[in-house]
Amino acid sequence: MNKTMSIFKENIWDNNPVIIQILGICSTLAVTNNFRNTFIMTISLVFVTGFSNLTISLSKGFIPRKVRMIIQTLVIASYVIIVDLVLKAYLSDVSKALGPYVGLIITNCIIMGRAEAFAQSNPPFLSLWDGIVSGLGYMFVLLPIAFVRELLGFGSFMGIPIMPEGFTTWTIMIMAPSGFFMLAVYIWIVKSIRLSKETAK
Repeated sequence: MNKTMSIFKENIWDNNPVIIQILGICSTLAVTNNFRNTFIMTISLVFVTGFSNLTISLSKGFIPRKVRMIIQTLVIASYVIIVDLVLKAYLSDVSKALGPYVGLIITNCIIMGRAEAFAQSNPPFLSLWDGIVSGLGYMFVLLPIAFVRELLGFGSFMGIPIMPEGFTTWTIMIMAPSGFFMLAVYIWIVKSIRLSKETAK
């Protein structure tokens, strides 16, 4: 298996940042009751993680060790500001719905973790790829949760009603605690699949 496929498998399945490392779970609580908002949030994180990794990998030789973490935070914050401005300009309704959570991408442990653990010691292309697939690993978890929560909580998908007439929505699904409940169920399902595959070997 070549390096790019190894990184892909590592971030999506073997060491998924949400399922295995339990990082970035605040978003699960905050935004996953609406599929569209979740999709925009995950795409934003893919962009920020990918380009932060690329920038840090390109500039690592010029960054003094003592201020490395500060520089990494500034790089991440710069890309988050770009995302925030684009959302405000072109998707103002999503920007308002996500509120402060876009800005809080800066504090997402997935981004800082990949910058420090991978981009700081790997070449630019692999660092960009690692950042992108780390974000996709995050998306891999949040989108299914958002689909179920919006479907049961609002009876819709992407804001379009799809459940039959008379369907009683589950109010609990649009409340914050259901995000953690759904995440727990998702982790249980994935780990059960992993365990069954390991047992079958």
